[in-house]
Amino acid sequence: MTRAYDVQATEQKWQARWAEERTYEVDADDPRPPRYILCMYPYPSGPAHQGHVRNYVFGDLLVRYRTMQGDAVLSPFGFDSFGLPAENAAIRTGEHPRLFTDARIAELKASVKALGAVYDWRREVRSHDPGYIRWNQVIFLRLLRAGLAYRASAPVNWCPGCQTVLANEQVLADGTCERSGDLVVQIDLEQWFFRITTYADELLDALDDLDWPDRVKTMQRNWIGRSEGVEFDLPVVGHEAEGLVLRVFTTRPDTSYGMTYAVVAPEHPLVDVLTTDAERAAVEELRATAARRSELDRTTGAGAEKRGAFTGGHVLNPFTGAPVPVYVADYVLMRYGTGAIMAVPAEDDRDWEFAELHGLPIVRTTQPPDGFEGGPWAGEGTKVNSGFLDGLEVPAAKERAVAWLEEKGIGTRTVNYRLRDWLVSRQRYWGCPIPVVYCPDHGIVGVPEDELPVLAPDDVEFLPQGDSPLKRHPSFRHAVCPECGGPAERETDTMDTFVDSSWYFLRFCDPWSDEAPFDPGTARHFMPVDQYIGGIEHAILHLMYARFYTRALVDLGLAPGIPREPFSRLFTQGMIRMDHKKMSKSKGNLISPQRYFETVGADALRLFHLFVGPPAEDMDWTAQTEEVIDGFGKYLDRVWRLTVPQAETGGESGPGDSGGTAPPRWRDGDPTAADTEVRRATHRLVAKVTHDLERWAFNTAVAECRKFSNTLQAYRQGPEGVHRAVYDEAADALLLMLAPMAPHLSAEAWCLRHGESARVHAERWPGFDPALAAAETVTMVVQVDGKVRDRIEVDAGIEEEEARRLALGSAKVAEALEGAEPARVVVRVPKLVNVVRR
Repeated sequence: MTRAYDVQATEQKWQARWAEERTYEVDADDPRPPRYILCMYPYPSGPAHQGHVRNYVFGDLLVRYRTMQGDAVLSPFGFDSFGLPAENAAIRTGEHPRLFTDARIAELKASVKALGAVYDWRREVRSHDPGYIRWNQVIFLRLLRAGLAYRASAPVNWCPGCQTVLANEQVLADGTCERSGDLVVQIDLEQWFFRITTYADELLDALDDLDWPDRVKTMQRNWIGRSEGVEFDLPVVGHEAEGLVLRVFTTRPDTSYGMTYAVVAPEHPLVDVLTTDAERAAVEELRATAARRSELDRTTGAGAEKRGAFTGGHVLNPFTGAPVPVYVADYVLMRYGTGAIMAVPAEDDRDWEFAELHGLPIVRTTQPPDGFEGGPWAGEGTKVNSGFLDGLEVPAAKERAVAWLEEKGIGTRTVNYRLRDWLVSRQRYWGCPIPVVYCPDHGIVGVPEDELPVLAPDDVEFLPQGDSPLKRHPSFRHAVCPECGGPAERETDTMDTFVDSSWYFLRFCDPWSDEAPFDPGTARHFMPVDQYIGGIEHAILHLMYARFYTRALVDLGLAPGIPREPFSRLFTQGMIRMDHKKMSKSKGNLISPQRYFETVGADALRLFHLFVGPPAEDMDWTAQTEEVIDGFGKYLDRVWRLTVPQAETGGESGPGDSGGTAPPRWRDGDPTAADTEVRRATHRLVAKVTHDLERWAFNTAVAECRKFSNTLQAYRQGPEGVHRAVYDEAADALLLMLAPMAPHLSAEAWCLRHGESARVHAERWPGFDPALAAAETVTMVVQVDGKVRDRIEVDAGIEEEEARRLALGSAKVAEALEGAEPARVVVRVPKLVNVVRR
């Protein structure tokens, strides 16, 4: 289509000018109030896709808006550039991961700049840069020195496809790897861990004060999984003389009289003792199956409640003195609690299903409420069938049961956590090397800090094997012990890439520091991040680790005085779907933004993403999407004609947009009623858009700009002519409102209106006159069965639900209804509500 202005030339001009004029570069000595707005730094997978666009448009709007509000906005960008894809590409093609990664970074960076997103590119951080690797390794050594990093043998999740260890959070509910889709298996390896569990209580308690989405905080609470309960001993039948006991953990000791069996994890050390010869084959089969399943699949996968085998052994219930059978089941994990649980089927869904399947007794110990339809009941109530606990309510019974166990010396109050220490070892090449060596005489020895960074050699062989390529590189592997000078072996595992992303936001504050990971004073100036933006998929992994890491850095003395919570506010944008599937590279359904940059332009694509729906909700990319994006290109042509004095008239129009804009008949003098109404509309525009941007209602802000454009065009075409001062105020206001949303057109039009040196993004965000912005009112007619019963003065922009509430709250309507419930309510905002009673 024919455009009103040269879109591509305009966008390229202003992208270059913002960079040349350093418009969005800030320093710690800037006198303006600091504000830190950050989009999660991306893995560089190549050119941007629509998910990137959506994320960066939201962030860029806020950066521009807060800058116009008078803040010094820190807006850096970087790349989470270590990771599996680059190494897998090296295995497939032979191209070195560094070359592969640098090429992908260049592609993504070009896309982001073409979008018009503005960043302080001086601060760019790449996690594979030697400087960043150095400080990653320094932090690791400080954690090691403080006892927050340690090495231990543990069962781990192994992905055969990726040939590396996965954290629990990287294993999907069906037991497959989130990246490759391969079935994850369990193997034992010596691994490096970070002691995140030391901070479990603080990480949990601090969630209450965060301005984060409730569902993210709930996910973190559930992952930490703090459980207050009691551990107590069940004597093993036949081994009483030797004092052999099975220790179990429960949060409901008040239900102990209903314990009709016990369950142990397949890895529990007493399994062999408990298992009789008659049951050994079935038990061993279950243990072998469990070894091939991830912990997540064992606890949440389909049929988990059915995978159990009787050991043939029994333990004594200390409350009843009766023996109960012991089963082995893979839904019990050795790393949680004691690796053994008491089973009370009357109070737990899984225990109930297991008991029914295996023909075990079910004894109810809490009286369900009246009307209860059967099945397990885990709620409050009066204790029954519970000996000395009978008649007590659940809270009192819990306390009495714990006290009894402690008096008998067979139980202790205990707090357990689902959270496990962070396993950071990865058997990969393309990651930050772990800076330790193993000396036969001195054990684990850290590489001296003045010898860092330890860098991986380039001449490695990339093979799809189950160990790091570094392990097969003799000159890297063989080292000298810093303690004694003797031969040592270098650690060949690399760090989990979540280590890189756990502190990059602090490095952004001071990426030039060569004496420390960052200058604490500079970091204190900018931190915490005022607004963090990213996907819900990072709710557990990245956010939990970053919260832990920030606390650890403060406690290690590397970040004195910096807030312990790194992100004050969090926004998680909705994902983009196509054909009901998430748009992603792995699914092959990406839509590149480049085609839109080359046709309708970045501004039109930006407006589409802002307009298409509430930013927190998912959106569907459909056949109609192209038409909507084209419509925004036509809308921007219309804004150009409305705001640029020398713009030509005519041209195409989009749905609801009249493209032809005749030159106005200018006049001065006293304002008319029409002039006053345009001034009122101008101030309402500023008030509404300001309110919408503050509450992330970007879609309604765009709609308000389009609505105002209609008002402005009608005013130009009015019979009275156009008051020059009134029109100039209105046109300027429209460009100022669009400046954060469609920055290129706004910048160019402002320049043409006010001179070559004028910069719309350097303007202060306008205020508004509350009297002029006061909402227009209309008379809403309220009918009952088509007959007028009331008239109510309402805001012209009233919402349907509010109109319904006012109509049904009318005394006159209530009188007409005579106590009857309306069959339906027909609302035609803002002028009519018809209440239908028959």
